[in-house]
Amino acid sequence: MNKPVWIIDDDRSIRWVLEKALTREQIDFKSFASADEALAELPNGLPQMVLSDIRMPGSSGLDLLQRLRNDHPDLPVIIMTAYSDLESAVSSFQGGAFEYLPKPFDVNHAVELIRRALEQSQRKNPQAEDAQAAPDILGHAPAMQEVFRAIGRLAQSNATVLITGESGTGKELVAQALHRHSARADKPFVAINTAAIPKDLLESELFGHERGAFTGATTTRHGRFEQAEGGTLFLDEIGDMPAELQTRLLRVLSDGNFYRVGGHQPIKANVRIIAATHQNLDERVKQGLFREDLYHRLNVIRLRLPPLRERREDIPLLAKYFLQKSARELGAEQKSLSESALSFLAAQDIPGNVRQLENLCHWLTVMTPSRLVEIADLPADWRDTQTGVALNQDWRSALAQQVALALQHGEPTILESFTKQFERTLIIQALQHTGGRRIEAATLIGMGRNTLTRKIQELGLEDV
Repeated sequence: MNKPVWIIDDDRSIRWVLEKALTREQIDFKSFASADEALAELPNGLPQMVLSDIRMPGSSGLDLLQRLRNDHPDLPVIIMTAYSDLESAVSSFQGGAFEYLPKPFDVNHAVELIRRALEQSQRKNPQAEDAQAAPDILGHAPAMQEVFRAIGRLAQSNATVLITGESGTGKELVAQALHRHSARADKPFVAINTAAIPKDLLESELFGHERGAFTGATTTRHGRFEQAEGGTLFLDEIGDMPAELQTRLLRVLSDGNFYRVGGHQPIKANVRIIAATHQNLDERVKQGLFREDLYHRLNVIRLRLPPLRERREDIPLLAKYFLQKSARELGAEQKSLSESALSFLAAQDIPGNVRQLENLCHWLTVMTPSRLVEIADLPADWRDTQTGVALNQDWRSALAQQVALALQHGEPTILESFTKQFERTLIIQALQHTGGRRIEAATLIGMGRNTLTRKIQELGLEDV
């Protein structure tokens, strides 16, 4: 006999409704009219999960929750209450509740939550991963292995590198890795986003200024080139650099010297330049928006970072890492993604790439009540805008697997067999959608009425 579900509520009618629902689902249960009764029963055996009201005579549901979390942290607890207020919800989740169920509730929804809690309870509880240092750049995909090999080959080089890739692919992480594995590793790594600094301040940011060079320049200021002396200067979003600054940067790359704003003495620049952009620099050169001579100076060695849609096999690895990282940073319980949720994410284009995936994992760590994250737990904007893509990928993948199995077993007439299954499913769904109205169903699926009638007879669907 499986461990039972404990139902704890002083309202007899609530207990009765839940008992009937669990009996129908063939789920063992045990009912209590108070939290104190349930606590007294604990020495005789643990339940598989607990469904408890908050406000009851004697100990409250939150008192029970705290006791269970202290003594049995892996036991899922669903908290019910008729008082659907913010304080109750926050207290439940802060106390470690699996889910918060406001009354009145839909019985089917309650059973669904109970089943999810039971699945988590039956699954081996994932222990927190060792908080050992993990690499900042992860990837098994061939495209990422090429990037890793390039970083290795460039380890002892001072060559200028141009990193290209969409926003969020991790260009700065690659720049940091290039610096960390170079002979300049003990010197500064200085980064500047050339698109984020106003045009009239960018020159001073890069090259510094002399005292009195302009209004407000009360002291001499060292720019990023001087700050990075002996090390690496990372120029992010180089494609957005203003034309006049492009000219000054070209001069530095050409002769290795620069001048502070308002200065007259050349300063020797001993820095390695790594630049990055999400722009197509070839196109910007053609459009006259980027100097061709500067482009060739920067484009000594080019590294292209692939977007996530070109390395979908890395999404599970990255998601696991970011969930671990978020749990450590927030001091929260570590979450993990179910197989269906991972398949869903792997089917998405994820335009924000690694950064967007990291933000999602951060959100899930804070907002998801259960330890195991399902598709339904994802933010609404992910589900609403991308479910169609995921489902489309899922059914095609499932079909491909079934065809592969049939071929392996040497099944005859595969086309005929699969065509009949497809037509059967299509017609059944259309008839269910129209409430059995055949003419309407035929119109919806693009089939003639007589053809639909014939197919129904051939497939034995007269009773649908």
